[in-house]
Amino acid sequence: MIFKISIINFQNVKRNGNLNGNWEENLMTQPERAPGDAVSATAYLPYHPSPSAPTFAVPEGAVDAHCHVFGPSARFPFAPERKYTPVDAASETLFALRDHLGFSRNVIVQATCHGRDNSAMLDAIARSDGAARGVAVIGEEASDDALDALHAGGVRGIRFNFLKRLVGNAPRDAYHRIAARIADRGWHIVVYFEMAELEDLAPFLLSLPGTIVVDHMGRPDVSQGIDSADFAGFLRLLDDNERFWVKATCPERLTQAGPPYDDVIPYGRTLVSRFPDRVLWGTDWPHPNMRSHMPDDGALVDVIPRIAPTEALQRKLLIDNPMRLYWPEEVSR
Repeated sequence: MIFKISIINFQNVKRNGNLNGNWEENLMTQPERAPGDAVSATAYLPYHPSPSAPTFAVPEGAVDAHCHVFGPSARFPFAPERKYTPVDAASETLFALRDHLGFSRNVIVQATCHGRDNSAMLDAIARSDGAARGVAVIGEEASDDALDALHAGGVRGIRFNFLKRLVGNAPRDAYHRIAARIADRGWHIVVYFEMAELEDLAPFLLSLPGTIVVDHMGRPDVSQGIDSADFAGFLRLLDDNERFWVKATCPERLTQAGPPYDDVIPYGRTLVSRFPDRVLWGTDWPHPNMRSHMPDDGALVDVIPRIAPTEALQRKLLIDNPMRLYWPEEVSR
């Protein structure tokens, strides 16, 4: 497999000061942009053009349960209100990466650059021969017929984003009304927030119906250490509420130390061992809004046995759990 795309040379990124001794995304510290001032594709760090082959062989039937498609923009334009403009990351490239890494299926999550137009995601699912499902972003304007069409197209969840740099102030009242409408469809809700906001968000999250899946380990501040009060509070939320799941994903977004992400591994290992039936894993390809570095997806796969050290845990993380959530009709056979 060959990924053909021009990339920003890593050394140039370092010389230009984008690392600053901290591997987190630079966007974290940048001011909010107006809707018409989206980050341009020329300032956007593209995905790795030639990921390595992982040394860890994922089990047959493994699911990449968090990834995205962007465009192609000529067919699927980006939303005018977007806060960033990515490079095209089409379904053909995603599925080639899936095969290269050894996975069998994908869960494609709608990203903010496409807004509430889920067309690119639905097109990718339609091209997957049943090997992909989706998580949509919808607004209150979506009709019941539109929700039926999303379900028929492979959508099994919706995403609520609380990151202010990406969505501004999240419309919690609207989220409540949307959640009520999808509750009877068997869909779940994916929530994306930063752990420092959890104390404020928790009452709202607990008021949502059904299964709640937390993106990217709840985005802990790993500089605080595994014994931090914030992470302890997150663990209590999961301990006390069995309908809450978590994605043990994105060490590249959370790390302070950089690859091979030793500072993030204890968080993932804790979540997988403590909640083995409620964890998911995904690449997050094509890694939108990364500013520190662009991860090698093969190296990310090699993180899996470090957070799920046994075959039993690996199977739950990569097969059993995502299949229950996204292909339940196959599990119940």
